[in-house]
Amino acid sequence: MCLMGLMRAWRRHRLHAPDLLPPEVCSLLNPAAIYANNEISLHDVEVYGFDYDYTLAQYADSLHPEIFNAARDILIEHYKYPEGIRKYDYNPSFAIRGLHYDIQKSLLMKIDAFHYVQLGTAYRGLQPVPDEEVIDLYGGTQHIPLYQMSDFYGKGPSIKQFMDIFSLPEMALLSCVVDHFLGHGLEFDQAHLYKDVTDAIRDVHVKGLMYQWIERDMEKYILRGDETFAVLSRLVDHGKQLFLITNSPFSFVDKGMRHMVGPDWRQLFDVVIVQADKPSFFTDPRKPFRKLDEKGSLQWDRITSLEKGKIYRQGNLFDFLRLTEWRGPRVLYFGDHLYSDLADLMLRHGWRTGAIIPELEREIRIINTEQYMHSLTWQQALTGLLERMQTYQDAESRQVLASWVKERQELRCLTKALFNAQFGSIFRTFHNPTYFSRRLVRFSDLYMASLSCLLNYRVDFTFYPRRTPLQHEAPLWMDQLCTGCMKTPFLSDMAHIR
Repeated sequence: MCLMGLMRAWRRHRLHAPDLLPPEVCSLLNPAAIYANNEISLHDVEVYGFDYDYTLAQYADSLHPEIFNAARDILIEHYKYPEGIRKYDYNPSFAIRGLHYDIQKSLLMKIDAFHYVQLGTAYRGLQPVPDEEVIDLYGGTQHIPLYQMSDFYGKGPSIKQFMDIFSLPEMALLSCVVDHFLGHGLEFDQAHLYKDVTDAIRDVHVKGLMYQWIERDMEKYILRGDETFAVLSRLVDHGKQLFLITNSPFSFVDKGMRHMVGPDWRQLFDVVIVQADKPSFFTDPRKPFRKLDEKGSLQWDRITSLEKGKIYRQGNLFDFLRLTEWRGPRVLYFGDHLYSDLADLMLRHGWRTGAIIPELEREIRIINTEQYMHSLTWQQALTGLLERMQTYQDAESRQVLASWVKERQELRCLTKALFNAQFGSIFRTFHNPTYFSRRLVRFSDLYMASLSCLLNYRVDFTFYPRRTPLQHEAPLWMDQLCTGCMKTPFLSDMAHIR
């Protein structure tokens, strides 16, 4: 195409951007669907395993301000932090899951699958850090080497990745405390501050404060209890074996399961393990299982079998495999933490894994909006024009090229802000997957917004991942659009069980 042809194409698209997509394209993605990274047939799965928090039990977002406030008060009252920190309230719109924190630089940032910091997404405290400063901090590059960034579980020498949903109030508190110290010109040791905030958040869990809030008002904090009950009952009715491995204590799990499932919930599970100490449960063979009595007290007898209806504490996966003989791809385990719940099971033990990603529902609803679809489509059109425009080197062409680059960047920032003003989507940077997405694909066969998504599928359903083009294949492909708007068809069928 000649230069004038390119210009005409740009003007035509610019004038008729809403016409780039037919109206039926929007709202095609189903927030209640299950998405496959790997081919998996549920017909071959005989044993289903579950984490508890944010897997069997989904919690309302109203829990996060409670965690933030309690940890903030612990910092002030027990760690002697300035009283001025109390003026900060939890901002649910500030952070997203999967961010990295450079402890020595007090920098919270979003990193892509290739270890590059996404410019415009680096914050010190509550203030954005200019792109030039970020590049200067890392020696003239946006790239952070793997050895600095993380080990197998997302923890590097000085950089930590926040991977679980409970880390949202932790990131918010960390940013607020840094903001207070910087805003008041107070000197502080970055490593001490990070550890104190982390310990304060840990204290909220260790002291049982979070458990108390949830137990006092389960209707407020626990979501989709009926759907959890329907999923478990349906699996048992089809002859599947179930087990639970959680780090939470028995009394808390018992009250939550009674609320969601009923007093006989333990009869649905073949094995129940609490306070498992994941991820070391999956890697350290030294801790033996301990049995708990009906009151939750430890027993002293040696465990030679795992009995249905009994409760076990600690233990390790190696003894679990020996005693149950549940091995390989006939086991499917669901959890919300990609490292602590899923990584070892997939890579070391060959289990199938399912990731519970509650944010997926909201992000898909945003993707389904006309604003997002039109913005993304016009970005793609501009990218193609930019690539072809480089052939022309005259002054007018370079001017047009510069205007397109500017427009494309503005569109990218607009699209990013649809998800989160500071950090954008948890799954994408401007064009690359995030580091979080890379781990999600690596450690999970399936991912979904909640366990209730299983109610959309037969128990012998086969999930087929879509073949997506490699970059050298992309010109041969048309856009693939997923279809289907299932409305949890099997949920109503389970109502008679109660």
